[in-house]
Amino acid sequence: MPSPQQARAQASAITSGRTGPEAEASPASRLRALFDRPRLSPGQRRIAQYLIEHLTEAAFLSITDLAERVGVSQPSVTRFASAVGFSGYPALREKLQAIALGTFAGGPAEENRGNELQAAVDAEIENLENLRRDFADPDRVIDVGRELAASAPLTVLGLRISVSLAEYFAYAARRVHPDVRVVTRGGSVAYDALLQSREAGGTWVLAFSMPRHAHETLTAVRVARRAGLRVALITDLALGPIADEADVTFATGTGSRLVFDSYAAPGVMCAALLQAMTDADPERTHARLEEYEQVADQHQFFLKD
Repeated sequence: MPSPQQARAQASAITSGRTGPEAEASPASRLRALFDRPRLSPGQRRIAQYLIEHLTEAAFLSITDLAERVGVSQPSVTRFASAVGFSGYPALREKLQAIALGTFAGGPAEENRGNELQAAVDAEIENLENLRRDFADPDRVIDVGRELAASAPLTVLGLRISVSLAEYFAYAARRVHPDVRVVTRGGSVAYDALLQSREAGGTWVLAFSMPRHAHETLTAVRVARRAGLRVALITDLALGPIADEADVTFATGTGSRLVFDSYAAPGVMCAALLQAMTDADPERTHARLEEYEQVADQHQFFLKD
């Protein structure tokens, strides 16, 4: 009989393609696709990020108000509109308004948001709903999971506030992967670990970058790329210097209603990649989980439920 974890690994395998009704991409995902231009300047990326984060308000701002909110000049906004494929700011604003009005039309009626704790939960529910829309086509998750499963060793990088997500992912990944190395210290310690991983035959790094984004994370990602490692990034920003350095970025919202951020959507993103890794090599997954269950029983790792 398979263990409960083995049964879950078999029963929850990700299937390629859309198996249900066509799901519309989330507004944030549509904007990221709209603004995904490799040659945007730092100022233009700031405009893009502001529009993504404040769509329902920003879509109705004048060019003067938008420039003031972002802290750039009006000509910078005009150049940004041209850079992302529009004849000018009015045409861009018309597109933004269509996306924003679609959000209003498709969303639930405004309800009493309750107290601050309930509002924080509501914000995380919205993050998860956006992630669900992004998962309508799981092919990218499946492909990256396959690459991570094949990388031996597989390095998982998370510094400062991102340590907890990196350690969670690494802990679970070790159940199905023979060589997972977690890097939670920056500077020369991270450099040594990344270089050793590449010398040992590793091909991929999974990196986490949650707010506030650390300079040392950007530096470590650049070191990994220079060493010949490819980088998959889980972060809250689809645009920015760290995302620019990554080979593939999974952008998921974080809860920011309370003093410290919460990570419901990044946690589900981790679980999805872990599932894709188990699907990539079912025989190895089954064998490793079976071996682990035997060791766990022998040494009584866990309490009997």
